[in-house]
Amino acid sequence: MAVAAVAAWVVVPPSAAAQAPDPGSYSPAVHEVIEERGHLVSMRDGIRLSTDIYFPDGEGPFPAILTITPYDNNGPRDRARWFARRGYVVVLADSRGRYDSGGEWDPFIVEHKTDGYDLVEWIGAQPWSNGNVGMIGGSYLGWTQWWTASQAPPSLKAIAPEVAPPDPFDNIPYQQGIMLGPFVDWAAWMSGRTAQVKEEGPYGGFTNSRWEDLLHAPYLTLDEARGMQDGGWWKSWINGYVATDPYWDGMEYQSPETWSRITVPALNMTGWFDADFPGSPINYLGMKAHGATPESRRPRLIIGPWFHGLNDRVVGGIDYGPEARIDLDGYIARWYDHFLKGIDNGVENDPPVHVFVMGPNRWYTADGWPLPGTEWTDLYLTSGGSANSSRGDGALRWEMPAADGSDTYVYDPNDPTPSPYGDHGHIPGAVEAGGPALRDDVLVYETPVFQEPMEVTGPIEAVLHASTSARDTDWMVRLVDVGPDGSAMLLAEAVMRARHRDPENDGRFNSDRLSEIEPGRAYRYHLEFWRVTGSVFGPGHRIRVEISSSYYPFYLRNLNSGRDNAGLAGPDEAVVATQTIHHGPTHPSKVVLPVIRRR
Repeated sequence: MAVAAVAAWVVVPPSAAAQAPDPGSYSPAVHEVIEERGHLVSMRDGIRLSTDIYFPDGEGPFPAILTITPYDNNGPRDRARWFARRGYVVVLADSRGRYDSGGEWDPFIVEHKTDGYDLVEWIGAQPWSNGNVGMIGGSYLGWTQWWTASQAPPSLKAIAPEVAPPDPFDNIPYQQGIMLGPFVDWAAWMSGRTAQVKEEGPYGGFTNSRWEDLLHAPYLTLDEARGMQDGGWWKSWINGYVATDPYWDGMEYQSPETWSRITVPALNMTGWFDADFPGSPINYLGMKAHGATPESRRPRLIIGPWFHGLNDRVVGGIDYGPEARIDLDGYIARWYDHFLKGIDNGVENDPPVHVFVMGPNRWYTADGWPLPGTEWTDLYLTSGGSANSSRGDGALRWEMPAADGSDTYVYDPNDPTPSPYGDHGHIPGAVEAGGPALRDDVLVYETPVFQEPMEVTGPIEAVLHASTSARDTDWMVRLVDVGPDGSAMLLAEAVMRARHRDPENDGRFNSDRLSEIEPGRAYRYHLEFWRVTGSVFGPGHRIRVEISSSYYPFYLRNLNSGRDNAGLAGPDEAVVATQTIHHGPTHPSKVVLPVIRRR
């Protein structure tokens, strides 16, 4: 139920407490490490994957931790040694088709799932193994954990996915139907057996595209324009612009059917500024509801003030205090001490959710996600008809506006709204984002200045009643913290390609098909923020909501042509669109905030 007025503090549920994830006592570093490289392990189809193995010295057998990576299995060696010293055999495998492993590389083929199963069972059968295997790693390495777990290998006993992405149409390479610009760079970097790209960058070839790099059209030939080698799967991505395309068959894993096959508990870790944020809370909720065993239905979720790399104290130039950085590997070791070594260390009784709230810079625990006691609070858009830019008259109100109104802006694909972030393809923190809001192709709505603090922690939604003069376009909504000094820090955002609107499901995103958009007609779009926040807006601050139809180069431009496959539209097909956001009692456009009230 919506809340009309916002008070500052009330009592939170007794399950909530101020407490960071506690590593407690975990296995000490008592072993020397023996390293063996280049073991070739046969998969069921005869392809052999290359593995490096890090053994603790001494009498076994030992539990094992597996990492499957397309980024060169030499990369995680320091972490492998850390766990090996604590009594784990660590196996680092090159993904199929990458570096020293055989086979053909494609990021999204079902063999990655069966390869994970075969590696886990090979490990479990080795004389140095006690038969208990876990997995570790972040980003794509989190994907490989979930893909493997979806096959339910008997020797897999637990996983610890860090910043694991969700299914491909919910984040990468498509964010709610919109291709991410940085993932074009990722595709160029990953287009062969080793890191390759037209221009080398500071991240082994994973460059941040220059403005002109992604203006190329049609998108189907961006691979050639970016100098990709052996990257034929790029064209499969562009041609497969809906999740039902055969290319994606078998690679989705976030469904009740798949979660119900997964038998192992999962320790999910992410950050408020993680570019793959949606995966962790989606998996937490999915496993809690559908896991195959009592253990798998007790997942964990840790959300820190971090970006994709996790566990930093200073992010985007902001110091989140001494509590922000924790002993994360220690907590993972304690997790595996219990599930792989059988040590009764109480980790199974830890709170299921830990979140770090920015502002007070403190950790809190909870019994679930969204946080118990969340008050879903409507914040309505209104204006005098001129909400264009931060100089306009757009406003946010806790009460429904008395009168109908609208705001209009022009989206020109050849002059897209710039995005102020995207370093290494990731969100570098709460970035200063005031520049784009100075443009007339951005609608800006703000609350009055807060007199008392208000916490917003959890999922955020937006409902837009919008029309366009084009046959297709994109809608983008951003939540910004405007400080007393005028700084505008981007915290959260939602996007949706208009034709992915599902008219049969409240205007929500539907990855499976495209709908028709009639020019000039107002439709209801229900957007779920993919990046959310845990923040206290202090006295003197304001909440700002921005709306635009581009944020380039982080998102590739929609040329507004309305062609089913936007990737085929050429530069001469770009359509300048007039966009209208309707608000008021007839068309109540709003954001829905998760307000948390603490004593």
